[in-house]
Amino acid sequence: MDRRRINLALQGGGAHGAFTWGVLDRLLDEDWLEIAAISGTSAGALNGAALQAGLAAAKGRQGRQAARENLAHIWAEVGEVSDSRLLRWWHSFFPMPRGLARWTEAFSPFVWLDNMTRLFSPYDYGPFYTNPLRTILKTLPYPDLGAESSTRIFVNATNVRTGQPRVFADAEVTVDAVLASACLPTIYRAVEIHDPATGHLEAYWDGGYSGNPALWPLYAEGLPRDIVLVNINPWRREALPKTPTAIADRVNEVSFNTALLSELRAINFVKRLHDEGRLQGKVMKNVLLHMILDDTLMNDLSARTKILPDPGLLERMFNAGRAAADAFLDQHADDLNHRDSVDFSALFPRASSGG
Repeated sequence: MDRRRINLALQGGGAHGAFTWGVLDRLLDEDWLEIAAISGTSAGALNGAALQAGLAAAKGRQGRQAARENLAHIWAEVGEVSDSRLLRWWHSFFPMPRGLARWTEAFSPFVWLDNMTRLFSPYDYGPFYTNPLRTILKTLPYPDLGAESSTRIFVNATNVRTGQPRVFADAEVTVDAVLASACLPTIYRAVEIHDPATGHLEAYWDGGYSGNPALWPLYAEGLPRDIVLVNINPWRREALPKTPTAIADRVNEVSFNTALLSELRAINFVKRLHDEGRLQGKVMKNVLLHMILDDTLMNDLSARTKILPDPGLLERMFNAGRAAADAFLDQHADDLNHRDSVDFSALFPRASSGG
């Protein structure tokens, strides 16, 4: 296989990011596939920063192995921190019909945690507050985040004061930047980082509010046209949410997909202008888009599993990610650097007909 250069765009979604771990693990098998840049948000930022630091640590196969070790470390530690044995114990008593399952759902650890976040702020913990992700990142086997490398790294966070995205690039991608990108404000305190543009110490929340992930940094000159988007938030849920938990889950998914959908619509618009010959002589990259996803799996999951991951679930997600990447490579490896493998007319049917 000839060498192909791609950019990776990695969505956030809590523990569902273990799916992306599996995808990346499979992509690292292919020596012909060069990762030119990574843009990640939240769990995607964790995965992306760990991947880039590993690739920067060594050349060739050694760098790929270092990246694997970093990714495996993150998810092994997440499994240890987020022990959901209580959740498994509770549901082991109830091989139950839907109505009874909903009743027990109201008393599950997830709902308990959700209720606690409505009553207490992370700032109420005083000196007892800790962010376990900091320890996980600082103990990476190859911890030099944002190190100089042929693979660029971008991490998106949301400025609390302005609501605008801030993309940390390359050497700016520190432990604090990644923590900012993964900062759910009901669970973690805002991460404060100096902004050279304003000269102020700015507070940041999860990047998913403003870009999940941000695609525009990948349009930079010198980067390939291809963006491989790893989706972990489902595009569609056919079933109408009716329970309070299901409604809240879907609201979360829709809100965290909104910024990404806006960017995809912009890409679609630019592609139509290119097709119509209306951009001759103008510098505007005609992006080639690809997606690796498993919407069937993600439709079986909910926000509960994002926050209370079972180690068995993490393994299931990892294996599903490897399988999805394997299927993508089998079907679309030849498309890379040549054509889109995403059908924009199916993604945006109204826009494709002139809307």
